[in-house]
Amino acid sequence: MQKTGGKEHTGNRITEGVIWKQILIFFVPILIGTFFQQLYNTVDAVVVGRFAGKEALSSVGGSSSQIINLVVGFFTGLSAGATVIISQYFGAENRKKLEKALHTAYAFSFVFGIIVGIGGVIATPAILEMMNTPEELLADSALYVRIYFAGLLFVLVYNMGSAILRAIGDSKRPLYYLIVCCGINTVLDLLLVLVFDMGVLGAALATLLSQAISAVLVTWTLMFRTAEMKLELKRISFQKDILIVMLRIGLPTGIQSSMYSISNVIVQAALNKFGVDAMASWAAFGKIDGIVWMICGAFGIAATTFVGQNFGAGKWERVRKGTRDCLLMALGSMMVLSFLITVFGGPLFTIFTSDTEVIAIGMKMVQIISPLYWVYGFIEIYSGSLRAQGSVLVTTFLTITGVCLLRIVWVMVIVPQGSLGELVACYPITWTVTAVTMICYYIYKQKRIMETHN
Repeated sequence: MQKTGGKEHTGNRITEGVIWKQILIFFVPILIGTFFQQLYNTVDAVVVGRFAGKEALSSVGGSSSQIINLVVGFFTGLSAGATVIISQYFGAENRKKLEKALHTAYAFSFVFGIIVGIGGVIATPAILEMMNTPEELLADSALYVRIYFAGLLFVLVYNMGSAILRAIGDSKRPLYYLIVCCGINTVLDLLLVLVFDMGVLGAALATLLSQAISAVLVTWTLMFRTAEMKLELKRISFQKDILIVMLRIGLPTGIQSSMYSISNVIVQAALNKFGVDAMASWAAFGKIDGIVWMICGAFGIAATTFVGQNFGAGKWERVRKGTRDCLLMALGSMMVLSFLITVFGGPLFTIFTSDTEVIAIGMKMVQIISPLYWVYGFIEIYSGSLRAQGSVLVTTFLTITGVCLLRIVWVMVIVPQGSLGELVACYPITWTVTAVTMICYYIYKQKRIMETHN
C-alpha cells in the first residue's frame, strides 16, 4: 500500500496482470463484505426468530424485507451508473471527471435518501396492507420498516461510498468498516432484543445505528484517505453532464432492480395468503438463499469493475477474457452452493426456528429452487459486463421481460388455482428463460465489438 501526501493509495489497477488472479484479489473482499452486509438482516432474523417467535421473524423477514429490498435495490441499480463511469474514468486516468463524478454521486445519495426516506415513513402502513400482510403482523412490520426508512440516508450513503471505493479497485476498506459495524449490530441486537426485550423495535434500532456508523466511516475515507480523489462536503452538488451519464447507465439498471423487487413483492403478497407458517419459512429461506446471491452478486460487482476499468483503458481482449473467467468461477461456486443447501437445508432452517411445520415447508421450497441457482450466473455476469461496456437498455429489457414480467404473469395466471410449490417454481423457470436470451445477446454483442476494434 502506497501513501501520497498522507493519503493511502489503495486503488487496484486491474488493467494489468493475470486476469483470474486480479479478479480474485478484488472479489474476495467484496464477497466477505457482502457476507457481512447479509448478516445485518440475518442477525435480526435469527435473534427475533429465536427469542421473539415466528411472528416477529415474519415481521422482520417477510413483507418488510421485500419493501426494503425494493427501495435499496432501486438505488443500488442507480448507483451502478456512478460505479461504471468512475471505473472508466479511473482506468483512463481522468482525475477531473473522477472528482466531478464523486461529488455528483454523493449529492444524489443525499437527495434520494432524504426524499424517499420521508415518503417511506408516511406510506409504509398502506404498502403493507396492499401486500396482504396478516393483521397480527401489521404493527410490528410497519414499525420495522418505518425505522429503516428513517435511517435510509445512512444506508444509501454507505452503499454509494463503498461502491465508489470498489470502482477504483479498493474493495478492502468497505469490508473492514462493514465487519466492525456488523459486530456492533450483533451486540446491539442481543442487548436490545434479549436483555431489554424490545423485540422488533430493538432489531430495527440496532440496524439503523450500525449503518449510520458505516456511512460515517466510508465518507471519512473518501474525504481524507484516498489519493486518487478527495471528497469535500462543500463541493457536493449536481454536475449536469455527469448526472446525465450516470442516469443514462444507472436508471435502466435501477428500473431493472426495482422490477425484480416489485415481482418479489407480488410473489410475497401471493405467499402471504398461505399463512404465517409459509411466511416464516419464506423469511428463513430468504436468509439461507441470500448466501447464493451474496456470492453471485460479488462476482457481478467484480465483473462490472474489471470490465469497466479495462473498457476505459481500451483493453478489449481483457474485457472478453475477464468476463469469461468471472462466469466460470461464478457458475462453479453456485453449483457447489446448490448442492450444499439442498443437502443441509434442514439444519440451516433450525438456526432461525424450531417450528417443525415451518422447517418442512421451507425444505419443499429448497427442493424446488436450489438445484437451478447456477443458471442465474449467466444473467448476473453477462449483464454486469455489458453494463460496464455501456450496453444497458437491451440487457435491462431482457431481464425485465424474462425475469420480472414473466414472474408476474406466472403469479397471476398459475397461482390462483395452484399450490405454494407452484408459486415458488416461478423463480427457476424465469431464470432459465432469461439466461438463454442473455447468452444469445452477449454472444451477438461481443462479435460486434470485436469486429469494430479489429
